[in-house]
Amino acid sequence: MKNREKISVIIPVYNASERLRQCLDSVVGQTLRDIEIICVDDGSEDDSVAILKEYAAKDSRMRVITQENAGAGAARNRGLDAAAGEYLSILDSDDFFEPTMLEKAYAKAKKSDAQLLVFRSDQYREDLGQFAEAKWTLRKEALPPYRPMNFRTFTDNVFKVFVGWTWDKLFLREFVEDNYLRFQEIRTSNDMLFVFSAVVFAERIEILDEVLAHQRRNNPKSLSNTRDKSWNCFHEALNALKAVLEEHDLYWQLEQDYINYALHFSLWHLNTITGPKKKVLRDALKNEWFEEFGIKGRPKGYFYNQKEYAQYLKECLVP
Repeated sequence: MKNREKISVIIPVYNASERLRQCLDSVVGQTLRDIEIICVDDGSEDDSVAILKEYAAKDSRMRVITQENAGAGAARNRGLDAAAGEYLSILDSDDFFEPTMLEKAYAKAKKSDAQLLVFRSDQYREDLGQFAEAKWTLRKEALPPYRPMNFRTFTDNVFKVFVGWTWDKLFLREFVEDNYLRFQEIRTSNDMLFVFSAVVFAERIEILDEVLAHQRRNNPKSLSNTRDKSWNCFHEALNALKAVLEEHDLYWQLEQDYINYALHFSLWHLNTITGPKKKVLRDALKNEWFEEFGIKGRPKGYFYNQKEYAQYLKECLVP
């Protein structure tokens, strides 16, 4: 009987041909060999499928699944359904990774019996050809010195200790399945619910304080640079997160953290979106969403970041 793979690597792919080879090379070249690689093509219209099949023909660990275009969330869920490994690594097709990433992450996760392991990443500025630190992706100062740890032992906003993306983390597959963790099938912010649900459900969280992944920035084709087409997805993601917290009787413990994060996430979207949707978003926040998120009417001292609170007050006065 074949032994179960140590890690299932899930990679959603959509029109990624220009950068896909670098990503795949960094995955098939991992020093941990006992992995399966599940690539889910989400209806690409370029050469992505041909590249995936080329790699799969050379490496029996790799499987290619194709689907009609339904978004990265749907593609990730297809990957979850196909995965059989002990742990899950859910990557993005335009990023690339240190060759020892999976070996080191798996060893640390196994040593701690972790349900969730988070390691460090940095950013690769494609326009400059340079790497930049991103210490804010893992805020070690908010974590306790002992293990195991869970969200109750964090000393700062639970939703800002780690970032709500998947590719700098390992997830125990059994933990994911037992907690019915799935990705929202929305255009952007589709991984936030999955990640933050894992953070608040996990009783055994571990970190690896080493940069092992490189997020590509300033890629004009990335979803993060076309958010005007999905300007309201974060609203749907925040509402879904609140619903999950309420369903599991956790909202009363995390209400202040959630509301502060909702303000932070709302203002981030407002400050970074461009084009005509910026006014649409501002009006939605001012007229409905600030109140819906529980932000409206809170006293100044309720908010952790006074600069964000000041901007919130300013936005409420904008005609």
